This record gives sequence, structure tokens and C-alpha cells, in this order.
Amino acid sequence: MKKENVIVIGHKNPDTDSICSAISYANLKNKIDPDKNYIPCRAGQINSETSYVLKRFGVEIPEYVSDAGNQVKDINMTKTAGVKAEYSIKRAWTSMRDLTVSTLPVTNDSDELVGIISIKDLATANMDIYDNKILAEAKTPYKNIVEALEGEMILGDINATVEEGKILIAAANPDLLETYVEKGDIVILGNRYDSQLCAVESGASCIVVCTGSPVSHTIEKLAEEKGCKVITTKHDTYTSARLINQSTPIGYFMKTDNLITFKTDDFTEDVKQTMGKVRHRDFPVIDNDGKYYGMISRRSLLDLEKKKIILVDHNEKSQAVDGIDNAEILEIIDHHRIGSLETMSPVYFRNQPLGCTATIVYIMYAENGVEIEPKIASLLCSAIISDTLMFRSPTCTPVDKSAAEDLARIAGIDILSFAEDMFEAGSNLTEKSPEEIFYQDYKKFNADSVTFGVGQISSMNSKVFDVIKPKLLSYMEKTFASQGVDMMFFMLTNIIDESTKLIMIGDDAPMYIEKAFKKVPADNEVLLEDVVSRKKQLIPKLMGAMKNE
Repeated sequence: MKKENVIVIGHKNPDTDSICSAISYANLKNKIDPDKNYIPCRAGQINSETSYVLKRFGVEIPEYVSDAGNQVKDINMTKTAGVKAEYSIKRAWTSMRDLTVSTLPVTNDSDELVGIISIKDLATANMDIYDNKILAEAKTPYKNIVEALEGEMILGDINATVEEGKILIAAANPDLLETYVEKGDIVILGNRYDSQLCAVESGASCIVVCTGSPVSHTIEKLAEEKGCKVITTKHDTYTSARLINQSTPIGYFMKTDNLITFKTDDFTEDVKQTMGKVRHRDFPVIDNDGKYYGMISRRSLLDLEKKKIILVDHNEKSQAVDGIDNAEILEIIDHHRIGSLETMSPVYFRNQPLGCTATIVYIMYAENGVEIEPKIASLLCSAIISDTLMFRSPTCTPVDKSAAEDLARIAGIDILSFAEDMFEAGSNLTEKSPEEIFYQDYKKFNADSVTFGVGQISSMNSKVFDVIKPKLLSYMEKTFASQGVDMMFFMLTNIIDESTKLIMIGDDAPMYIEKAFKKVPADNEVLLEDVVSRKKQLIPKLMGAMKNE
């Protein structure tokens, strides 16, 4: 039985804690709940620091998930094989009946969709077509005719196609018949020698001899001389006349224009809206390579369950992966303030006032009696060092420091030397674009009716800030209008000095900073001594100032 997938994911613009906690918690859940498949994922691009950590300890970058909503590829769809345009109506009908489907996809030799044929199309072909030249117009292969008649071609090339002529039944006597038969016609007849002879001599391209009647050597020889094909069938004339039209290739009747198709990466919410506008039963799905993938219907969406999600290191909707409203949240593991996220049903919510989500995950390993392997210990230790700025952040607790020391022992790393390497890798910013720096660790917050964003980078080298600050401020000014916020702040945090140079954009930003920190910004910046934590030192004071206002 296939295991149910559960996504474990951190916030947008993920930091080291968000990524490492997702990987480590998914690992724990897979060990204590083997009936499900817990998959660590990310909601954005990883930064340089996190990239360094993953590469150093040989851990793959988690899969990127841009939206938590269901996609077409999540649907348990019908894997109906594509059929060829040369298929006869009869063969298509038989396939539909055997597969209990109402629509067939028509594909070429490269598995690309070229059309669709439905039961309605077959009914129209069978009931509304009175053209006795339909086989020629549709360029019907003779093998289709033989197949439809359940017959045998005893003379002629079965792979040839009907190029001209009409279909006739030789009901009249030979004298009258010769006035009807024209060059290229297909004549359905019985065992009368004179009728067979008349049809061949009149230039018929093919005669269909019914009721299993034998064909004389003389007729065969004459037919060969005249280039007339000979087919025999066990059916009587009436039945043969009904069946022969069913040999028409479906390519003649299939729909090819304005096809409504979906891609495997399309989201089901969008699919539902499209399906609601048309009355089709089934819709083809195309994969990312442009190949036919399968068929879906409205019924396919009825039994579709929402994606199962576990959130780590955040609980605010503005920070969550897009489409979170269309997913089912199972758990939240976090160390931030209680945010705006709502759930449809009760969930397991673990929120502790610690310096790092990874510390909570570390505690949960112990609570479940699961031994932490060195690779996981390396990730958890890295996250704690990063989030607590090597224990300098006011958010750091004795529990965080004790956990990091224990994890460092398991991982076999020296905290001080490793921290220097990790922060140096993360602060290598001079060659990055302002956009890359800005989104390295950027989050949005809400305070009453005010929305604001705060980004942060940390470094042990203050000189790097002098290089990137003007570029970063320029980028913020250019993109401010499109960010959907009232204000933007960015923290340039010096780990050694334990201070932050705060730059800002927005008319009210200086006012709120002055209210919160009793310092007057100048030229869109202010130095905040002893401020290194966004979560514990900047955000609470800013929100307090906004609410007082």
C-alpha cells in the first residue's frame, strides 16, 4: 500500500533554522510514524549560509514547493493510453467499452496529443453521416475495413487506403448494376458470379463478398488484372453495409481545435474553475515535456484530498508557502509569537519560548527516545548557532546553548571554529545582487491595519555592510511600491559588536522607530546598540509603537 505523503516545510525566504528543522523533523517523524512518508521541503531559495551547511554535511537541498495547493499530478487520474488517428470507429468504440471511458486521447508516434474522440463523436459519425463516399474522404485504410467486417483480404494490399469512389450494394441485376458502378467504388455483394464480374469489369476498386461465399479463380484472376481488391466476410450484406462505415478512421471525426487541456503542474483550484465553464466529461493532461499524460474528469476532483502539511519555524500566514489555505495543516512546530494563521480543525501546535526551532526538535528526539545521528546533529547544531548568533542573541536560552553543545559533541564539531566558517560563508555578500541579499531572510508582519516587512543579514565583518548598504537601500526604494507593505526595514547585524544598523523605507517608518527606540533616524537609517534579534528586540517594540499609535 502506498504511503501517504506529508510535507514538512519552513517559511518563505528560508533561513538555516527553517531548512535544518524541516529536514530533521521529517527524519524524526519517519522514524516514529513509518506508516506515512514525511518529506522535507522548502518554500524559497536557500541562502549562502544554509547552502554552506548542507554542502559541508552532505545533505541534499530539500525539494522546492511554490504552492501548497493540490496540482493535477496529485490526482489519481485515469491513465488511458493514447490511440492513433488511424484507429477505426469500431475499434475506438470497443476500447471505450472495455475501459469504461467516454473519451479517448489521440496521440502521434511521439506521444503528443493531436486530438480527442468522444462517445458523442462516434454517435454522430454513426448516426448523422449519410455520405456514401465517406471512406474515400476520410482516406480509410483497407485494414480498417477488414477489421470492421471481421473479414479477410484475399487479394490486394491491406495497407493501402481508399482514395476515391463510393460504397454500393449490388442489389440490382448485372445489366442495371453496370450503370451504377463507377471507377474506384467499393461494392458489397453476395455469391452471384455475374454481379462480381460486372463490378470488377466496371472498375470497382474493391468487392466485398458476403456470407463467407467462395470467390472463383476466374474472378480472382480478373480482379488482379483490373487492380481490384477482394475482401470476404462471414456477415450478410445488410450487416456488412452497417459495419463498413465503422471502419472510418477516428482522425476524420476527432476534435483538434480549441482543445481544453491541463498540465501536470496546474493547480486544481484553477482546474475546477475551467471545468465549471464547459460540459466536457473528460480532459487530457499534458506533462512538462509536452507529452500526453492521462485523463481527468470532474469526478477525479471529488475524491482528491488536500495536501498534508507540517509547518516549522513559523505560524504566520504571510510567511507560509502560497496556497496554505488549500492544504491541511497537521502540526506547527515554532518558537515565534502566535501569528495570524488559522486552521480548519485542531492541530498539534508546539510553541516554546526558545531561541531556535531546532532546539524544540532536539527535545522531541529525546522525548520520543530516538537517537540523533551525527548528520542530523550537525544540522540542528548549525541552526541553533545561526538563530542565536552563536548564543549572543537575547532570544538564546540556557536550553539552546546546552542543546547546541550536546549536538556538537554528537556531530564532532567545534562550535567556535564552525560558527566562524558558517557566518563567513553567509556574509559573503559583496558579489550578490541587492535582490538576492534582500530576500535572503525577509519576512512580513501585521500590526492592526499596518503591514510591514523586515529583512536581516548578520556578519562578523562590519566592513561588508558599508559596501552593500547603498545598493540595498536603492533596491528597497525601487521595489517598495510593489511589495504590498506600508513600511520596509532591513537589519544589518554585527555579531561581534552585538548591534544593528537599521535602514528603512516608508513615510511613517522613522516615526515608529523613534517611538519604539527613542532614537531619531537620519537619512533612512539608525544604529541600534545591543539589538541583534528581529524576533525578540525589533518586532515587539515596533508593534507596540504601532498599536499605541
